[in-house]
Amino acid sequence: MTFRLALIGFGGVNQGLVSLLKAKQGKLGDLDIRITALADLRLGVVSNPQGIDLDALLATADSGFTTDALRRDPATRISEHIDLAATLELVTADYVDVVVEATFTDPHTGEPALSHCRAALSHGKHVITTNKGPIALAQQSLTQLAAANGAAIKYEGAVMSGTPVLRQISTTLRGCEINGFAGILNGTSNFVLERLAQGHDFDAAVREAQELGYAEADPSADLGGGDVQLKVVILANTLWQAGLTRSDVSCRGITGLTSADIRAAQAAGRSWRLVGAATRHADGSVSASVEPRELPAGHPLAAIGGVTNAITFDTDVLGGVTISGPGAGRVETAFAVLSDLIELAGQTRGQEVQA
Repeated sequence: MTFRLALIGFGGVNQGLVSLLKAKQGKLGDLDIRITALADLRLGVVSNPQGIDLDALLATADSGFTTDALRRDPATRISEHIDLAATLELVTADYVDVVVEATFTDPHTGEPALSHCRAALSHGKHVITTNKGPIALAQQSLTQLAAANGAAIKYEGAVMSGTPVLRQISTTLRGCEINGFAGILNGTSNFVLERLAQGHDFDAAVREAQELGYAEADPSADLGGGDVQLKVVILANTLWQAGLTRSDVSCRGITGLTSADIRAAQAAGRSWRLVGAATRHADGSVSASVEPRELPAGHPLAAIGGVTNAITFDTDVLGGVTISGPGAGRVETAFAVLSDLIELAGQTRGQEVQA
């Protein structure tokens, strides 16, 4: 089976995907994944229906986004002009089967990722995205659009990077009723809280997180809870088709915590964590929140340190089930894309057998 990919955005995630595809060549059975198109603000629009050389793509990123390596193949076309119209034309091209959307996106509008996803799905192209915005804002409509056009939309990397939390819901936890969840879903805030517990100043802890690449230049979405709020919306709507929006999830970040709060928790053998949680009640309603919580030492989330993410599902059969793993990282998030591609291939084969 061959998947021809259009990469929208060539930042860390899609660069990581190219590295993974090179490392996994010959190890994915009969799944042949080729990158036939690329759109990026620094490169423009790049296409080659036969497949763009992976080494040339990696060399392009390493060279500061010069296109010398790409131009060595005369079949590769490069247009430096890029705008929304050019990108939408690319995602609907007949030499593209799957669109991998990993652009910088406004979390309030979901754009430009939302427009990319809608255009691709409308033309029967599968979509894999690591963007939280379009899924949190328009998950139901995108899923319906995909179904209406014989396509699929997958977003494993939008919640816990490469840690397969959504796939656990759809596979290994099938047969359980999940009545709630609570999770540490933002590595930046968790790293800062850990540093505060070690006696560091808040501003110094944030600067360290930025220097290590854990926090953006503007860390407000991480520290204020907005990033976790989007992930709670995605999880609740995936689990229960709850129809939640951001306004349904109360949100309070860690910026209001004081040194006195941290010391008091330590004296009591407890620790602060930023927790995103949701509960489905007996009447079917769902309540959700993001807030700092003071957790006892025995709590499954209390021992989660650094930029690790973790989530505990409250199930009817197994009780609490906790999943933890990396919540950030270029290759880690790229693995989520690869895992979505592998799952998509399996589903496509199943549909072909049924037909």
